[in-house]
Formats: sequence, structure tokens, C-alpha cells
Amino acid sequence: MVSKRVLLISNGHGEDLSGSLIGQELVAHGAEVAALPLVGHGNAYRQTGIQVLGRTRTYSTGGLGYTSLAGRLTELLQGQVSYVLRRLALFLCQARHFDLVVVIGDVLPVVAAWLSCRPVVTYLVAYSSHYEGRLRLPWPCGWCLRSGRFQRVYSRDSLTATDLTAQLGRPVHFLGNPFLDRAREPAPPLQPLEPHCSPGARLLGLLPGSRLPEALRNLELMLKVLVRLPPSWQQQQRLELVAALVKDLHRELVGRCAAPLGWTLQGDRLERGPLVLHLVWGGFSAVVQQSDLLLSMTGTAAEQAVGLGKPVLQLVGHGPQFTVSFAEAQRRLLGSSLACSDGEPGSEDSLAGTAELATGLLTALADPAFSERCRRNGHERIGGPGGAARMAREIHAVLSDV
Repeated sequence: MVSKRVLLISNGHGEDLSGSLIGQELVAHGAEVAALPLVGHGNAYRQTGIQVLGRTRTYSTGGLGYTSLAGRLTELLQGQVSYVLRRLALFLCQARHFDLVVVIGDVLPVVAAWLSCRPVVTYLVAYSSHYEGRLRLPWPCGWCLRSGRFQRVYSRDSLTATDLTAQLGRPVHFLGNPFLDRAREPAPPLQPLEPHCSPGARLLGLLPGSRLPEALRNLELMLKVLVRLPPSWQQQQRLELVAALVKDLHRELVGRCAAPLGWTLQGDRLERGPLVLHLVWGGFSAVVQQSDLLLSMTGTAAEQAVGLGKPVLQLVGHGPQFTVSFAEAQRRLLGSSLACSDGEPGSEDSLAGTAELATGLLTALADPAFSERCRRNGHERIGGPGGAARMAREIHAVLSDV
């Protein structure tokens, strides 16, 4: 029996992660799977052994240039627009060799999938009715989704599923979010903390992001927040600190960033007075799982944290991703588990206010009712585990009919 072929198309690093998890499950069902990421190298696919089509590139905006005029200009100068157009042309050329297209993303891959004239399944991870109460899909996304070419449409939360079912006049289902599955995979204890961890100490995890150079600027802002914590919370006996870093944010780069701020690099940790920040590379899941509170300037990782019932403290930066508008939209999306200080990015009001909020949240963790509210909110906004497996089962059923 010849296996059915599935082509995944996604347009973002978080979308790649969800796509790779869905792809793994489809392979387990006997499908032949390939991926075509529109942004970056598609490392999430490569790490799971899924073939990535074509030559890939990455850009400084990480595909988020649309969030600002400067970002759009940067993308034009770097050639990202022409690159995406070439990737879309490759998709249209390759799609005819596949039995089914699976979209993970937003309007761009949705339109591309419609143009391919192939049967399509869509996971609209980029859109939520929590943003505005009623989702306004960009044209012509809604028109495409009403087409008979789209066999199934999945949303990222139940509110959106109900909203889009009414708007599109067709069933839209919420089966969970695959990216939460990765966050729930058992992670080993954070080794740098093992010899130093103080019984009863809270763990504050730092998530500065994955895109350089923004992640480095974000880490700098976070270091400034840490030194503004009250002296009683700067003691290791009460608060442990760990930062989850991507490999491109290497040790020497971190040391050069931190030195002007009074921090000293000692092996895999930064030290400044009583503060000790442990550095972990490639340990996002472990940091998210094991931290009591997350200081975050991320998209998907913050969503994973909320899904696990963790409180998240946002720190607004200069972008291109984690800007004031992005943080505000994320708070609407993720609800009461998120907190954010007022003030312009990098200002004293923002930095000191974030440190004050951190103190309040760390204190609130002693209240079981607070933790239970975070858990309930996470389940409401993100859903439970097993989203990738549920989607793959339904996609497999679609494959049987195409």
C-alpha cells in the first residue's frame, strides 16, 4: 500500500514547532510528511527528521517585520519579501505532488494553500477571538476557509472555535494546541542549579526570546530588572534565577552584554553581588516546567507557561517582536496569568515596576488559590495535552478520503 503524502506549510518559529509535532504523529500513522516553512530554517522540523523542502534562510526580523515600519523596511532591504515569494512559488510547484496540505499559521499560508487546489486542513494558531471578542479575519482568509478545498479547520481556543463556526457557516473545532505537548514532555532537572539550589527557594525563569539581536537586548533589560529586586529577594536562599538561552546567544556574547551592567561571567552563570543567574542553553522546556514564575519576552514559550498553569511577568522591549502592542495583544490572548508594568520600554518606570510586580507575584505563590486561578486560566486559554495526536487522527481520517 502506497502511503499518503502530506505537505506542512507554516510561517513562524512557533508554528514550525506545532507543525513538527503534528508531523511526527502523522508519520506514526504511516503518512509521508514534508514541510515548507516560510520563515527561517525550520529547525523544529529538522530536529524531528521531517524533510524541509528548498533552501532556507533566516532574517534579523524573524518574520516579524510587519509589526513596525522599521521592520518592514528592514525586510525589504534584506530581501525577505522576495525570499517569501520564492518560497510560496516553491510551495505551489511542490504541492501538486502531495495528497493533502496542512496549514499552520495565518492568512499567507491559507491563501497559498487555496491556490494550490489541493485538499487542505488548517490550524489557525495565529488568530484568536480573545484579542477583540469577535475575530476579524484578514481578507481573503475567511473566503478561503469557506471553500470546499478546506476539509477541516481547527482553532487555538474554544472561544475562537465558537466564533468562527458562526462566521464561516461551517464547523470549526478546538482540539488543543500541539505546542503545549512539547512543554509537557518530561525534562531533566536543571543541572546548573543542582549543587546550589536552596530548599524552599522560589525559581524565577528568564525567557529573553529566540531571535537575535533582539534576544540579547531583551536579556540586558532583564538583568536591569533583577538588580532592582528588593535586597531580601536577591538572596539565593530565597530566590534562584535561571535563563533559557538559544545557542546563538553564546557565553562570550552574554558576558560582553552583561559586563557594562556590573555582572561578571563565571562559567555558566552571571554574578552581581548576591545575585547569581544560571545560564542554560537549549533548556526552554525545563525552565518553563520547573520555574515558579517566568519573566518573559517571548511568544510561544509564554503560551506554554500559561498552559502549564504558571504566572508570567512580561517585560516590554523594543522589538521587533516583543513590543508594547505585542505584549498588550498577548495579555488579551492569555488572560489573567499575565502581568506587565507600565512605562516606556527600558525606562525606569518599566524596569522598577517590573521588579515590584515580580515581588508581588512571588509572594502570591504562597496562596494556593492564586496557583489554582493560574491553572484554570491556562486550561481555558490553551487547553489540555494531546492536541497534536488528536489533530493527526482527524487528518489521517481526511487522508483516507482524498
